[in-house]
Amino acid sequence: MVHRRRSGRSGLIPPRAGSPETLTTTAAARPSPSGPASAGSLAAARVPLAERVRLVAVEKAPRPEGLPAEIEWVDEIPQGVTGLLVGTEWLDNVPLDLAVFTPEGWRYLLVDPATGEESTGDPVSGEDADWLDRWWCSAVSDATGATTEGFRAARPAEGSSLTARSRSGRPEPPTGARAEIGRTRDKAWAEAIKRLDRGLALCVDYGHLRAERPVGGTLTGYRGGRQVAPVPDGSCDVTAHVAMDSVASAGERVARCAYTLVSQRDGLRALGADGGRPPLSLASRDPAGYLRALAAASAVAELTDPAGLGGHWWLLQPVGVALDPLMAR
Repeated sequence: MVHRRRSGRSGLIPPRAGSPETLTTTAAARPSPSGPASAGSLAAARVPLAERVRLVAVEKAPRPEGLPAEIEWVDEIPQGVTGLLVGTEWLDNVPLDLAVFTPEGWRYLLVDPATGEESTGDPVSGEDADWLDRWWCSAVSDATGATTEGFRAARPAEGSSLTARSRSGRPEPPTGARAEIGRTRDKAWAEAIKRLDRGLALCVDYGHLRAERPVGGTLTGYRGGRQVAPVPDGSCDVTAHVAMDSVASAGERVARCAYTLVSQRDGLRALGADGGRPPLSLASRDPAGYLRALAAASAVAELTDPAGLGGHWWLLQPVGVALDPLMAR
């Protein structure tokens, strides 16, 4: 998405200094100077986890007051990480370009930064067109509004062609369909994976897969926790969901290890968090324990609600390690 009065493209909005959407928190265990532990170093393996792990937060904003001294604060992902790299709701704030489908094909969507008014710009470039053809143009709505493989129940606009084909030979989307070109997210995730020497990268974000791309896109704004119009004037956070399969493919090419993609709901349940209420009998035996268990169950229920946080995707990308079969299924 670009400013109407400028040439070129700039993404949704430039990241603001001090904004949490620029980079995400990273937890990492740095490699030991002596190298990885051997089979004979079992004593080292028994050192408490807190003494073996170094926590590093990656963020452009200044270090917050009161943050424990044990947590490092940097503005770039460290090189040579051995351990766990976590990106939570990071990629959905990485700027990207938007496109709209016209009778002449995909064109960039322009926006007035002061009012949010939209207009149609130049045809998309070759790389962006290739990305759209591979990752977004996977289906088309039929004349009844039903979807075939991707765009959700959206009736094609007047005069659109249901028989037109993309360069891949698949049906083209209806006129007026919008797309969020995720090449910048793919690149950001691939660059993050390159910083991981050995371990696991976990991306937690709202997103969608090629078979379920939303015909109208997902661009929106948030101000003070409330959804607002996505006007890129700096008064709100502008965000769009992530094409998770495209991001996963980009990371896999770097890591050369198969990834796992699951919903947060399924991931937490695989780890044993089901959100079930504790038995009422516990309330009479241990009232305080019952209240603690009830609070924990409520937290899990919120984290697994498919209409809320449970709608997050978990993308797990191992690098040089085997993923736990519990999460790899």
